Amino acid sequence: MSIEERKIISNTIPQNIILENREKLTLSGVRDVLSFDDQIVIVETELGLLTIKGQNLKITKLSIDTGDVVVEGDILNLGYSEKTLDKKGTSIMNKLFR
Repeated sequence: MSIEERKIISNTIPQNIILENREKLTLSGVRDVLSFDDQIVIVETELGLLTIKGQNLKITKLSIDTGDVVVEGDILNLGYSEKTLDKKGTSIMNKLFR
């Protein structure tokens, strides 16, 4: 995805990330929650896949209609990755969790 495409997306639906004391993460602009457990949460956002790593993670608020998610626990790492499709049209995340 080019920078221009990201600007168009980010102008239509803003994405905000608020991290409070590494214990509470508030996200907006979330399209879907792809996977979650007590150590990792993977969400599809307007700007790509966001992986949240930590300990004792739990989703305390989820509203796909408004795109808001709140994750609480000991948050250790946040990382974006591009959402790319292989030749068959399946995402990389689907391959990882087979």
